[in-house]
Amino acid sequence: MTQTSEAPAAIEEQKPTRTRKSIHRAWFVAAVTFVTIIGAAAFRSLPGLLIDPLHEDFGWSRGTIGAAVSVNLALYGLTAPFAAALMDRFGIRRVVAVALTVIALGSGLTVWMTAAWQLLLCWGVLVGLGSGSMALAFAATVTNRWFTERRGLVSGILTAASASGQLIFLPLLSWMITRHGWRPAAVTVALAALAVVPLVWLLLRDHPADVGQKPYGAREFVEKPAPVTGAARRTVTVLLRAVRTGPFWLLAGTFAICGATTNGLVQTHFVPAAHDHGMPVTAAASLLAVIGVFDVVGTIASGWFTDRFEPRRLLAVYYALRGVSLLFLPLFLAPSVHPPMIFFIVFYGLDWVATVPPTLALCRAQYGEDSAIVFGWVLASHQVGAALIAFLGGVARDVFGSYDMVWYASGALCAAAALMALVIRRREAAGAVAVA
Repeated sequence: MTQTSEAPAAIEEQKPTRTRKSIHRAWFVAAVTFVTIIGAAAFRSLPGLLIDPLHEDFGWSRGTIGAAVSVNLALYGLTAPFAAALMDRFGIRRVVAVALTVIALGSGLTVWMTAAWQLLLCWGVLVGLGSGSMALAFAATVTNRWFTERRGLVSGILTAASASGQLIFLPLLSWMITRHGWRPAAVTVALAALAVVPLVWLLLRDHPADVGQKPYGAREFVEKPAPVTGAARRTVTVLLRAVRTGPFWLLAGTFAICGATTNGLVQTHFVPAAHDHGMPVTAAASLLAVIGVFDVVGTIASGWFTDRFEPRRLLAVYYALRGVSLLFLPLFLAPSVHPPMIFFIVFYGLDWVATVPPTLALCRAQYGEDSAIVFGWVLASHQVGAALIAFLGGVARDVFGSYDMVWYASGALCAAAALMALVIRRREAAGAVAVA
């Protein structure tokens, strides 16, 4: 009897135990980050839609309005590297929650503005500082902390979130402006930013160690580093070290051209340029939103390519193709949407921010642990380039009566960026910044 009763137990012990593999927490953090960037993308969708309404409502020149957008873009870039260091000091959740609140404040206050300096203050300074505090450095910090594998793919997905938000908000905001004026659109941006704050505070976590997990793909547990004091000093110190390396200047230069030919030019001036040719604002805004559809595809694909191919060559191809598309754009602008314009939207959309994953990968290879802050400074150059074209594009429209000259000049800049990307050394010294 004893042998009979023990036999089933022995057989039971010999059965292999099945372990249910759960989804790593890093993917949930990436999902929250994705949704947060989508919600915050509302303020990125509005500037290009405001140029004509503000010009008609207040009589301000396009150069004046472009100057406010320029301040916004410049502060967005210049704040980004400090944001990465602030996240190291105070945590991702706190920095992003405060940034979203500042964005909501700046956008909401524009409803009561009556003078151009108030546009500069609210949309230029407040929204610029808030958006810069949760710029792509946010995505870079999350990727670096939570992932050791699939970093290219994750950075591509998080970068695409901004385009996804553009897809959601551009048609909505353009419809609001056409039907109800620009003020309800500004309020919508403020509410969208505020709506994301609870999501960030409740669901986002600063580090895998906070939930007792390893980064995705890591073999060993990584302790959460102590808060880094002197965030501003560290940010400047990293910059001073990075500027002594050649790859930094090449990355900054190519990314400045990237910003000039995307946020500064197309995102800010495409809608008014199409409207100059008789296209309705809602149709032009919808085309800009469709760019966001293909941007999602292109950026995620770029992240996948970055994990498998040489980032320098990818950048060269991306910039060359973008330059060709911009040279042909003036031929496609018309009162209605024709197949050549649709081809441009698809072609250009696939390349919109496909440059981010390979640029981030090159920063990571060159600058190691400081890569998020270095990428923040490279992003600053991106926004400075965007700011210059946002302002100069408006001035060119006032002076020449069209945007044609700006499209052609931007195409030439892209050709220069393609050559600069090829010059970047494969890997100078991963510890160059740390050793310097």
